[in-house]
Amino acid sequence: MLLSHDKIADAAVIGVESPSQGTELPRAYIVPSSSLNSREKETLPSEIVEWVAEHVANHKRLRGGVVLLDAIPKTASGKILRKDLRAAAHKEITAKL
Repeated sequence: MLLSHDKIADAAVIGVESPSQGTELPRAYIVPSSSLNSREKETLPSEIVEWVAEHVANHKRLRGGVVLLDAIPKTASGKILRKDLRAAAHKEITAKL
């Protein structure tokens, strides 16, 4: 669904641990379209969260946030390396604690 948005070139969604809520929350990793300027890229995460909230059920909303990347990590055959995204999210969460 995220790829149908005109400002998104590539996307991946994983569950990230939320210590405060004791569960996993959906987080999107987005590669913005190359046609966006820097101001549009700043507002893109909040725009995507609102756009997804209008189109999906409550439990599928991006409560874990949206992270902008230059490229989604993929294997040579094109499969998304979710383990790399999970490792990056885990480092981020442990750094905040």
